[in-house]
Amino acid sequence: MTLHSYFGRKFLYYFVCVFFIFFLFCTTAELANQLRWHSSLTDFKTLLYLALLRTPETIYAIMPLIMIFSAIWLFLALARSSELVVARGAGRSGISFLYGPICVAIFLGGFLLTVFNPIVAVTSGRYIDASESIKSEGSSVFSIGSEGLWLRQGDPNGYTVIRASNANATGTTLYNVSFFTYSLDGSPAQRIEAQSATLKIGEWELINLKTWSLSKEFNPEANVISLLRDSVPTDLTLEQIRDRFEKPSSVPIWSLPTTISQLETAGFSAKRHQVWLQAEISRPFFLLAMLVLGAAFSMRHTRLGGTGIAILIAVILGFGLFYLRNVAQILGENSQLPTFIAVWTPPAATMLLGISIMLHMEDG
Repeated sequence: MTLHSYFGRKFLYYFVCVFFIFFLFCTTAELANQLRWHSSLTDFKTLLYLALLRTPETIYAIMPLIMIFSAIWLFLALARSSELVVARGAGRSGISFLYGPICVAIFLGGFLLTVFNPIVAVTSGRYIDASESIKSEGSSVFSIGSEGLWLRQGDPNGYTVIRASNANATGTTLYNVSFFTYSLDGSPAQRIEAQSATLKIGEWELINLKTWSLSKEFNPEANVISLLRDSVPTDLTLEQIRDRFEKPSSVPIWSLPTTISQLETAGFSAKRHQVWLQAEISRPFFLLAMLVLGAAFSMRHTRLGGTGIAILIAVILGFGLFYLRNVAQILGENSQLPTFIAVWTPPAATMLLGISIMLHMEDG
């Protein structure tokens, strides 16, 4: 028990070290991106704030890589200090060295899922809000509820509220849509009802629409205009809609079932959110599998030689399996793979690969 506790504490120490190294690196990279994207729109303090809001999401995404690097660092350090040799000499098997780190990895996986995931959701949502506020001066608002989708867009003459009953998978084409235009003083100016509205560059393209003027000088019903096609100017972009509509990472895991229900009730596709929910549930298991894989290649004495090659293979496999998991998740979101297979096959394959390599390298 003392040995397992010792290995567990050392693994936690190396995990924290690797975590902060990646955190500093990601913050620096994000700050460089913000300087490139928004330097002409705001000051450095705001750019640093945006970088800090974006970093947790990046760290959360690359957590499997942090786990495998921590495992490699731990067992490489134990091998160089001959602690693994001493433990083996005391009758301990190589697999038993993992008991302590596995307990720590299970705790970390639970912590990341229950605590860090909601933090990432909050920072991701605030980053989208802050970024859009800088780009459009706070004129755009997005909301999805059981009654449908709501958008708010601004312009120099006032603002427009958009409501749609449903939309396509990306939210760029709205169906049974209403446009309510208001002047700067908040008084209604115009109402538009359309069969569909498709977001183009700088405009909404409307199909089969009716327009009512809501000015006090006119009777709205007496001045209805019917058109087959028309357009409404907008400052919204495809990227803004997709970030809001398709980004399940901005929803805490506890709220994902409710969000999925709201999307389906409102007539929208919730496939990406469903896959994301399953992927989040499988994340602790994938982190544990990366720990086992890293240990399988680094749990050897340095005097045997070939340590550098073994570490390089472990790193390459780690990156490959990490990207394989992302690709499988994308295929699941696009309904090209069943959700269960897309989400659970990469963690299971990683775990089986790590265990098989470890059993092969052990001498019994």
